[in-house]
Amino acid sequence: MADAVTEATFEQEVLKSEKPVIVDFWAEWCGPCHAVAPVLDKIIDERGGELKLVKVNIDEEMELARRFSISSIPTIMLFRGGQSDKVAVGAHPKGSLERLLGLSE
Repeated sequence: MADAVTEATFEQEVLKSEKPVIVDFWAEWCGPCHAVAPVLDKIIDERGGELKLVKVNIDEEMELARRFSISSIPTIMLFRGGQSDKVAVGAHPKGSLERLLGLSE
């Protein structure tokens, strides 16, 4: 469901997006990254198009990982208006993840 973004597409897909974007910084070898992926999909599904989800593979996009100081994965960032707004590090249950990203009370 989530589109993969690269350094070449990050500005257009994330920074210039009309709607808020959840960026999932992950790696293929990361078990918690795979565990949180369906949780992110469910959050997107339930919000009916008001949010966008993209993925950044840190092994393939090391410059983006450096740019956003990713030191632990999964790191999930919410971007609004081209700016990083909220960050969640690690795999969390849906309710906790929504709170950390400022998507629920």
